[in-house]
This record gives sequence, C-alpha cells and structure tokens, in this order.
Amino acid sequence: MPAARRFLAVAALLLAASPALGQEKPLLRWGTDPIGGGPYVYEDGAGKETGFEWDLAAYLADKIGRRPEMRKGDWSKLPQLLDRPADAAGAIDIVLNGYEKTDELEKQYASTIPYYAYRLQLLTRENTGIAGWNDLLPAAGRPPRTVGVLEGTVAFSYMQKKYGDRIALSTNPDVATVMGEVADKERLDATVQDNPAATYYLGTTPKLRAAGPPVQPGFYVIYLRKTDTDLRDKLNAAIRDGLKDGTLQRVYRKYGLWSPDQEWLCYTQTGEWPADVDALPADDSTAGNPWPRMLSQLAGAAGMTVLLSVTSFPLAMLLGMLVALGRVYGPWLVRTPLGVYVEVLRGTPLLLQLYFIFYLLPSVGIALDPLAAGILGLAVNYSAYEAENYRAGLLAVPRGQMEAALSLGMTPLTAVRRVVVPQAVRVVIPPVTNDFIALFKDTSVCSVILITELTRKYNELYNFNRGYIVELAFVTAGLYLLMSYPLALLAGALERRVAVTRGGRP
Repeated sequence: MPAARRFLAVAALLLAASPALGQEKPLLRWGTDPIGGGPYVYEDGAGKETGFEWDLAAYLADKIGRRPEMRKGDWSKLPQLLDRPADAAGAIDIVLNGYEKTDELEKQYASTIPYYAYRLQLLTRENTGIAGWNDLLPAAGRPPRTVGVLEGTVAFSYMQKKYGDRIALSTNPDVATVMGEVADKERLDATVQDNPAATYYLGTTPKLRAAGPPVQPGFYVIYLRKTDTDLRDKLNAAIRDGLKDGTLQRVYRKYGLWSPDQEWLCYTQTGEWPADVDALPADDSTAGNPWPRMLSQLAGAAGMTVLLSVTSFPLAMLLGMLVALGRVYGPWLVRTPLGVYVEVLRGTPLLLQLYFIFYLLPSVGIALDPLAAGILGLAVNYSAYEAENYRAGLLAVPRGQMEAALSLGMTPLTAVRRVVVPQAVRVVIPPVTNDFIALFKDTSVCSVILITELTRKYNELYNFNRGYIVELAFVTAGLYLLMSYPLALLAGALERRVAVTRGGRP
C-alpha cells in the first residue's frame, strides 16, 4: 500500500507539472499549390518537400505554438478555401503561397504584414532581340511579342495595363509550363515573373535570360479570415521577430532570395511602404462600370469556344464514322487496332492527350500552334466516343437491310453508304447531339495550351473583379447555355424530321 500511494503521488505531481501532457499542438493549416514549384514549395531530389515558404510555414507554426499542415489546392482558388467554415472539411487557416498584397483581395480577407518584398522580372531566351522592357513594344515588320504570365497575378495586371493590345499576352496556371514555352518550345518570346521564381528558374534553366531591371515593387502577404484577428496578430509578431533576429534572412539566403529589398523590409520592421515608394496601383481598369469591358471580353472568349467546337466536332464525327465502319465491317487486322484506339482515347484524360499533342509532339518535329493543337486534341478525343455511338447505330440496323441491298445488285460499299449508314445516323442523333453539347464545356481544358476560351477568361476576370463573383458566374453560365440550348432544339427538330411513326408515315 505505501508503494502504491507513492506511485499515485508521483503520477499526480507529473500531471500537475505538465497540464498539457498528452495534448497535441493545434494545427496551422496553410494552403498552397505545390504545382507552382520552386522556390516556394517543391520536391527536392530526394522527393521531400522543401522551399522557402515551406520553411517559413514551419517557423511561423512553431513560433505561435502550432503544428504546420500543408493543404493543397489550385493556386487561383486558395482564398476561396478561407470562405469555408474553419471546422469544415478541407478548410484552411491561412493562404501562404506567394500571394501578392492587392486591394482586391484585402477587401475580402485579412492580411498580415509583408514577409517578402518582390519585383517583376522580364525573362526571355537568346536571339529574341529582347534586351529590356522597351523591346516588347511593336516594331515595323514584326508580329507582336508573345508574353506569358501566370493567371491572377500582379504581373498579368501590370502587363495588361502597361502594354494593352500591343503585345500578345497569354496566361497559364503553371509557372514551369510558361518557362518551358519560352526556353524550350520557343512558343513565347518572353515571360514576366516575380523575381523569386525568376531567380529559381534562371538557375535551373540555362536557356533563360533576364532582360532589363526588375520593376514594380510589391509584397507577399499571408491571407486569412477577417474574423481571425488573434491569429493575424500572432503571425505579425512572428514575422517581425523573424525579420529582427535574422531567421527569415537565413531562410531567404538558403534559397538565394536575399536582396536589398529584404534589407529594407527588415529595416522598417513593420512592412509599411516608405514615403517615397507608391503602393501597388489599384486596377483602374475597373473604374466606373466594369460590365461593358467584362461582357466584351467574355463574348470574345465565347467566340473562341464556338470556334473550337464547330471545327473539332465535325472532324470527330468523320473520324468516328470511319472507325465505327472499320470495327463493324473490317477484318480482324483492322478491328483490333481500331478497338485499341477507342479504348485508349476513352480511358485517358483529354487533358493528358492535349499535353501529348502540344508539348511532346514537338520533340519529334511536329509542332502545332495552340489553336490547331486544341482542335486536333478535341477531335481525336471525341472521335472515340462518336465511334461507339455510330457502331451502336450500325448494329441496330437489321441484318436483312444489308441482305436486301445486296440482292438488288448493290456492292457492299454502296449498300453500307446508301442503306445502312443513313438508318444508323437517324438512331444516333440524340447521343451525338449530347456529345456536341458536352464538347462546348470540354473546350475549357484547352486553357492549358495557351488558348483563352470562355472558362479561362472567366477565371481571369474573377481574379481581378472578386466583387462580382456571383454575377460573373451567372453570365458565364448563361453564355454556355446560349451556345448549347440551340443545339438541343436543333437535335429535336432533326429527330422529328427523320422520325417514322408506327404506321410507317414519315
């Protein structure tokens, strides 16, 4: 008994001395998009995640008594995760992924003091004739310069306002893709990136060259819910301490990102702009009523969606019919490869097929421009589905129809063309029309190969007009409906025209 009492006494003392025993630190769930790559968050050679924001998240979490947990999401949509309740599935506490301090985002979310000061850097390759920013301006006898930027960034807004339609500006959600389009594929003349990304890719991509000095100073900040004031204050204190004691300097030097701008940021210790430097200008393109501008841009992007659809689908129908005929009437040497063709296309994503056509074919000497690659990719992908529609239609025609045609002296080819195919086409009108309507929406995937169609344009406008999110979504959906609903009416008219009643009257 005395021994038992001593054991209980010791246990009680340990619990009293450590009230948090057995309790884990709360999480600091930080949203990021690792696809953006270095130097923000990326995998090192050993497959481990690293990056200056990875280290920063670990420092901040430890400083405020939490455990860091990375939550992955699409970069342009990360702030939307803050709109979810904090206890909801998939929610995050902060957005930490190279997000720039902008008036538009600060209307909706709280932000910390800046943790990094950046500038915009122009990058190009050799033999483009671009030595600085002025070389982007038009010149006689030369097409407009093609410049790639990331969607939803200050670089996009800056280039749009500074150069307007004097350059061909394209957007992409993936910085590595944009860099490759400049350095390796040579589809873009230049790109404009924040200097952390520029520094990283200049060190990993030998063909890239910096052109001109960095411009347009700006800040990276952490975004969080407006109601999380206590968390914001703790993060601000942690950032100030990291700037004062050299912790952040060591992190930035580790990734080659230390610069005079960071020295100035450390000197101020508050992250406020000095009196002789202006803050990032507000997007004056939204001054007044923005709807005429936005509607014009959406209508133009809808035109590209229509162009992609009406050019690719007839090709898909033609290819599908040929494949279906080969599978139904061809010998096994024809049927087998055509069957593989259909299953491979149906079993792999359209996105992957577009990547293959646009990014991999140039390595074997077949380089297509974005529009041609988009049309070809959509046509080939949908040809597999149309082949199955037509094959079902051909098999639905009674065998006696072919036998009757042959007994009348028709050749097999003529019988198929004049007797079987017309009946099969009538049967497949509904599924084919349904695929055409689906194709209108699938054109959005073409945004990955530098085509600005309706969904991509909506994303661009959304990023810089967040006060009109709902309205933009309804307008975009309405445009898709305006494009697809007439097809449904046309399909109904065609069905009625070719329908046959039970009495045999057309």
